[in-house]
Amino acid sequence: MRIVTGVREMQRVCRELRVGGMVGFVPTMGALHEGHLSLVRRARAECGVVVASIFVNPLQFGAGEDLARYPRTFEADCAALEAEGVAVLFAPEAGEMYPEGAVTTVTVAGIGDRLDGGSRPGHFAGVATVVAKLLHVVGPGRAYFGQKDAAQLAVLRRMVRDLNFDVELVACAIVRDTDGLALSSRNRYLNEGERVRALALRRSLMAMEGMITRGERESAALVREGMQMLEAVRVDYLAVVDAETLLPVTAAETGTLVAVAAWVGGTRLIDNFVVA
Repeated sequence: MRIVTGVREMQRVCRELRVGGMVGFVPTMGALHEGHLSLVRRARAECGVVVASIFVNPLQFGAGEDLARYPRTFEADCAALEAEGVAVLFAPEAGEMYPEGAVTTVTVAGIGDRLDGGSRPGHFAGVATVVAKLLHVVGPGRAYFGQKDAAQLAVLRRMVRDLNFDVELVACAIVRDTDGLALSSRNRYLNEGERVRALALRRSLMAMEGMITRGERESAALVREGMQMLEAVRVDYLAVVDAETLLPVTAAETGTLVAVAAWVGGTRLIDNFVVA
């Protein structure tokens, strides 16, 4: 696996890769787990060559958030990506992605202020900016993202549509640990007791999903039921929304997004499901 740190070199390398066929791209912030590797495997199955990136993006962290302590496991990440057949890893420093004097950002108005964007002001502007830059650098035919970050997916899909990016965004299923907790790089922050409490997010969603299966569709009733499972955590939001706009809906229909975010100790976790 080739490791590239410079934007210009990465653009040159990716131009050469595109001559040989479809490039699949998996952008990450590192601290890789099985969820990330499942994206790589999907890309490998669908594309001629796979490119990944590791970049802890400072623009998407707000004041007081965990930028400084975000887990960084670069050597282990490289070994895992190489084992999965990634051809090229783009691993720039912050100064390479945001050179001195850079002032341009990408804001997806409205949708970028909902769910996580509402509780983390500026977060999705940071996400949209870095993903736009990465897509320009790599130029993939397909880019792969986890469904766990459903609000992020909605924001990026709107950005890609509005700015005419020539790329397909592929959403991949949430990968869970054996106890049902959605895999996240931040799970390693949890102590033993917090890990147990964190399972409330999954129980809440399962209770709501069960109600939908039994015929209940009213969003308010679903949220009331789900909130009963979340007493052990500090809820940021529990919402039933349109999966594209992230706006609240009064009733859950096929394709509706049911999403939760909550603090477990000092760790903020998210989870969701899409109504079948």
